[in-house]
Amino acid sequence: MTLRLDPYLVMEGNAKEAIQFYEKALGAQLVFTQTFGEMPANPDFPLPVESKELIGHAMLMVGETRLMLSDAFPGQPVQKGANVTICISIKDVEKSKQIYHALEDGGRVIMPLTETHFSPAYGQVVDKFGVTFHIFTDQPTNN
Repeated sequence: MTLRLDPYLVMEGNAKEAIQFYEKALGAQLVFTQTFGEMPANPDFPLPVESKELIGHAMLMVGETRLMLSDAFPGQPVQKGANVTICISIKDVEKSKQIYHALEDGGRVIMPLTETHFSPAYGQVVDKFGVTFHIFTDQPTNN
């Protein structure tokens, strides 16, 4: 089983600026970026027009480390000190469920573990110690 923990930064509408800063300051290489406007629309969470250019997800490589970041979803506040979270990446849906439910015990669900356009099982949970985790299951690859 491969499991990795990656830092995930949630920004206050300045993720594009942060990407440029980390490229310059850390020699980071931009691997992926997607704005909220480029993501599939969700009628349950309509996106304000002014938020379409905000970063919905980005990944940088800093040496051998993945650094993920996004702007906060419109309407969700960013708490200083709580904007650094951990993304657990794994390739097995059942293991993702196990980890998610273990972290959920005594904690608080931000986003239920569910299938999304980018992952067969993704969710967000704050554990009982106040640490926010993203559980990200990699898409299966067809070899």
